Amino acid sequence: MFIDFHTHAFSDKIVKKAMSSLEGTSGIKPHTDGTVKGMLELMDKNGIDKSVLLPIATKPSQQTVVNNWAKEVMSDRIYPFGSVHPDAPDAEKEIERIKEMGLYGIKLHPDYQNFYTSDKKIYPILQKCSDLGLMVVFHAGYDPLSPDDLHSTPADYAAIHKDFPDLTMILAHLGGMYRWEQTERYLAGKDGRLFFDISFIAGEIGTSILSRIIKKHGADRILLASDCPWDNPVNEIKMIENLDIPAEDKEKIFFRNAAGLLNIKI
Repeated sequence: MFIDFHTHAFSDKIVKKAMSSLEGTSGIKPHTDGTVKGMLELMDKNGIDKSVLLPIATKPSQQTVVNNWAKEVMSDRIYPFGSVHPDAPDAEKEIERIKEMGLYGIKLHPDYQNFYTSDKKIYPILQKCSDLGLMVVFHAGYDPLSPDDLHSTPADYAAIHKDFPDLTMILAHLGGMYRWEQTERYLAGKDGRLFFDISFIAGEIGTSILSRIIKKHGADRILLASDCPWDNPVNEIKMIENLDIPAEDKEKIFFRNAAGLLNIKI
């Protein structure tokens, strides 16, 4: 069984424009057409049972539309999060609506939402999510949108985790894209509900540091993830399969940890 904890798709109304813009920014050829249908086709082709969908409200005005669409595409294979924008005056109220709709948490992206994780303006949002038992997935580390302006660092996330120890926080790209030495130093091994997903790191990270981070943090807090459509989940699956770790740890990473977070019976 495989559960991909980090994927993206867009509504039919905006998918062409969104995919064209993102492909231009990243220079990466996508593995799907950016639709939920396209993602399901890729999942079927590669044996992915379920995927977590992470929409992003890049403007305060997008919150309601983005979250309504996320609810519409929810299924027994697609597990959507919602999103709020840190500059939206009604962000906390929208988080309450996200909870009521049965979405699983929120996605925050410092680069696309133009904030820094060292800025405590996001703290009311995090407190609300912690109070309501909603997970928060953060983009972490480098992003091609702002290649010379790092909006989030592992040290920032260590400070947030200290201030919100009860918040289930999932850091994408193993805690910080291209900042894995800092992940190992500042984040790996921290107690509590701090998870790393492994999205888009296959072929980018060395086996040695990946193994050390998993060992130090614990395989029970590592999540299979791809960042689909920007990577094919097969690449991250192969990366973990090739590690010299116990089979039971691979199972945890591939699906058991995600199933626990999503309350999926297996």
